[in-house]
Amino acid sequence: MRENLMNWKATKPLSAKGLAHLFFFPALKRLADAKRKRHLGVVDYYFLSLPPFRPNLPRVNVPSSRAFAFNQSGAEDVLAHFMCVTNADCSFFSGESKVVIKETVGVQPQNSAKATFSIDQHYVGREFRIDYEGDQFLKDGLPFRYVSGSLHYFRVPATYWRDRLQKLRAAGLNAVSTYVDWSKHEPQPDEYNFTDDLDIARFIQIAQEEDLYVILRPGPYICAERDMGGFPPWLLVKNPNMKLRTRDSSYRRFVSKWFSVLLPLIKPYLYGNGGPVIMVQVENEYGSFPACDFDYTSWLRDEYKQYVGNAAVLFTTDGNADGYLKCGKIADVYATVDFGSGGDIASSFRALRNHEPRGPLVNSEFYPGWLDHWESPHSLVSAQKVADSLDRLLAHNASVNFYVFFGGTNFGFSSGAEYGSYYNPQPTSYDYDAPLNEAGDTTEKYFAIKNVIANYLPPPHTPPPSPLPAPKTEYGPILIQRVGSLFEALEKISEAGPNSHRGSAGVVSSEYPLSFEQLSQSYGFVLYETRINKILTDPTLLSIPDLRDRAHVFIDWDPVGILSRTRKIFSLPIHGLIGQKIRILVENQGRINYGTKINEHKGIVSNVTLGGKIVKGWTMYRLPFNDTSLLDKYVDETITLSQGQPREACINDAGFKIPSLYMGFFTLPQDTTPLTPHDSYLSLQGWHKASICEGVAFLNGHNLGRYWTVAGPQLTLYVPGVYMLPPPASNRLVLFELEKAPCSSVESSCYVNLVSQPIINGPTPGGLI
Repeated sequence: MRENLMNWKATKPLSAKGLAHLFFFPALKRLADAKRKRHLGVVDYYFLSLPPFRPNLPRVNVPSSRAFAFNQSGAEDVLAHFMCVTNADCSFFSGESKVVIKETVGVQPQNSAKATFSIDQHYVGREFRIDYEGDQFLKDGLPFRYVSGSLHYFRVPATYWRDRLQKLRAAGLNAVSTYVDWSKHEPQPDEYNFTDDLDIARFIQIAQEEDLYVILRPGPYICAERDMGGFPPWLLVKNPNMKLRTRDSSYRRFVSKWFSVLLPLIKPYLYGNGGPVIMVQVENEYGSFPACDFDYTSWLRDEYKQYVGNAAVLFTTDGNADGYLKCGKIADVYATVDFGSGGDIASSFRALRNHEPRGPLVNSEFYPGWLDHWESPHSLVSAQKVADSLDRLLAHNASVNFYVFFGGTNFGFSSGAEYGSYYNPQPTSYDYDAPLNEAGDTTEKYFAIKNVIANYLPPPHTPPPSPLPAPKTEYGPILIQRVGSLFEALEKISEAGPNSHRGSAGVVSSEYPLSFEQLSQSYGFVLYETRINKILTDPTLLSIPDLRDRAHVFIDWDPVGILSRTRKIFSLPIHGLIGQKIRILVENQGRINYGTKINEHKGIVSNVTLGGKIVKGWTMYRLPFNDTSLLDKYVDETITLSQGQPREACINDAGFKIPSLYMGFFTLPQDTTPLTPHDSYLSLQGWHKASICEGVAFLNGHNLGRYWTVAGPQLTLYVPGVYMLPPPASNRLVLFELEKAPCSSVESSCYVNLVSQPIINGPTPGGLI
């Protein structure tokens, strides 16, 4: 159906009221009439010609790959508000109505523009709300419940989003839940990233295309076993004493600014605006946080309402007991609880009813697995136990969200830590023993869940996935050659910060050691260096009472020991002479993501003493490894051998005892499909005879994450196929190895392997690590 609604030119500017009566309201009426007549909720096509825009109204030109966006808000005589929401779509807003504009037909120059748009849907009456009388959700007036799965877009390459979402829908789930990781989207103040693997708008669009509703959890605190619970560490640079998750004015100012960027981006995707987002969470398990600051949570609710309005349901998630809900419940926000397969369903929902007497029952985090920690066995939950508990939950007519249905990977330095009786960091893998494993393959648990859901929800149209895993390839051994020690490379790979001197190198001098935050550094490593200036007793005790988190200690080039927060080892005896250097390489193993210590600083955050005397006069080298550009440059300048040639320099010298950079090149087999290399796993077993290896791996500029084989349980790193270059291109693997070198003689060779099977359930030996 095509109909020319209007083709009109103004000889002089009209008021908003005049324009609306002349052209906007009649158009909406005819659209609504068409909807009522067809009973389909969709109007195929209309043409709409806009009058010339007033010169005083700003016009925004977006890149040529997008449609034009016209923003006329803020003027007295405003007709409408245009806003780009995807690469090809723009949205037209007026009051509670929305038109999705799929194509820009033509735009003339500014101030005399006449734009023609093809309109394919008019959303009138879309509504997702809570029916308190009926203890249920209503979607467009009809009873609705969801079975959702958590899948975090920032833990999987964007290329794989559709695959994971299709598998989620094929299991019978009708919604997907995701957190929003503030720290990834704003890594530095006012530097925003919503592209590639962080294109959340595209993720939501794909979910809608795959027939999934979306439950959004923007925090700002998300926990999620992410460094600092998803907060950007630069908050502690801006205000070292900031009280996170409270009414603290500086904290609220930064949250408000972040929301002013994020939530307008999300707004077009809310259900009432035509999108798939039905639920938006306010804060996250706030009842577990001792602040219990109702002024803060009420303020945060109002921040959300500014953007969400009635277009989606606002909700909270808390533990399944009164003690959690009494501080987590927010007025005018719907309360839900979370508990796993071992939870008592009846008592959990009784606790909810004490604070939310009517409305649908919701378990917002139903745990089909659990998280891992370094040095602790891999967590496992039986498929049958999960299926039986899910069946009982759905029999209560509850809505359920699996946390998580797919876990993915903590690439880079994004994994967090917990602190109970001791500091407990989390590994790179976020497999979680989930229904879809780290590589997105189905498991026994997946099909057990699918069978239960089939008894409660209509079957999806999505074809069932293969029970077989996607192909993984064992690309074989990679010959590794040593590039240089940390101390040789230091001047070239340390990164400049705001307080740096000595050219572009990230070198800072101070009388006392500075924390990561004082160095404006979020992640990675800092090398602290000082010189012995007096005769020491032999030995002398070196002590760092507030070390966060792990330190390799050297006298000049010689390693003398490791200090470890996880093992509460904060001092060691050393032997040193006047003039020798004490070097302390400190690693941030992940900021705490849960509890009262989420705002702690990293590095050396206390005085260092030697024989009981405070040590002064420090030089610090920043090694955040935010990207691999400096590493790659150093490798290029240092390596003189051709790619792939055997290295005869694997010799037994002192350099192999200290942290060093290693590099290897490899080319995929010629029969590799050009655009889709298979996933693989980087195995460092055999990298050292005693499996004492610890470090970080980089592939073609991607930080694959930390490895720590002696700690376990993770012994391999997931390598997405999309991170590898197809033949004939050469792939570059760089390792920053902290422990002993893999080569002990000229006869031995340095190799790592790309294998087809992961090992995330390896041994977790005791002893000093």
